[in-house]
Amino acid sequence: MVIPVYDKNPARRTPVVTYTLIGMCALVFLIGPASGFNPAYGTGYRHLLCEQSAYFAHWGVIPDELWHGRLPSGRLSLPRHCTAAPFTKSPFLSVLTALFVHGSWVHLLGNLLFLYVFGDNVEARMGRARFLLFYVVAGYLATYGFAAAHAGSAQTLVGASGAISGVLGAYLFLYPKARVTSLFPFLFFLPLRFPAWMVLCFWFALQWLASQTTRSGPDVAYLAHIVGFLFGFLCTWVCFRRPPKLEPAPAPPGTTQATQGEPQP
Repeated sequence: MVIPVYDKNPARRTPVVTYTLIGMCALVFLIGPASGFNPAYGTGYRHLLCEQSAYFAHWGVIPDELWHGRLPSGRLSLPRHCTAAPFTKSPFLSVLTALFVHGSWVHLLGNLLFLYVFGDNVEARMGRARFLLFYVVAGYLATYGFAAAHAGSAQTLVGASGAISGVLGAYLFLYPKARVTSLFPFLFFLPLRFPAWMVLCFWFALQWLASQTTRSGPDVAYLAHIVGFLFGFLCTWVCFRRPPKLEPAPAPPGTTQATQGEPQP
């Protein structure tokens, strides 16, 4: 695990889209049942657990639904003692709504920290409108990539980590040498500063290893992280790589480069 806390690469202008996404994710979490702050969802552990499960089923992504349409209420992944009230849902649009829903404080704060550290400079380079489009497309591709590997799963997928992984991939291409201060739990949370390419490649390696060792079920969507990251890097490579510089044609014999093409006396 790696926890980035600061990159020494300040953006030149206020990252409006990044801050808006952070604010929307925080607001949705606070008014939802997972925060425990909204009295509309009642009190008590068992009751809140039912409300949270039904909330995730409504606004989150269920891989089976993306391929086969809405699941009947009896097939939803709910605790045994819980039932869900009827609701209207579009599986395709649920990918978008799931980007703003998080399962816990740790889930929310972890995602928003990564977006805060890396999102501003990617937004500054892409521009606000293109960055927002890129973020949403990364979220969709990461979610569908995960759903393709778990096509029959009724487990709910929530969180912005797939889209944020796309931002990390874009940052790796755009700012590989930027210095990123990170905390490493296995080093007793010692803050260390490394180039972005080392931090992000180490993060990606951890996601890959985790995806290979957790085969019992979806749980953490490591595959969505991998798909989002690869899309972010490749998309940015295609869109922002510099064209090759054109070398001047060699001067013909008897002329110099400065006088090439000029009338000779």
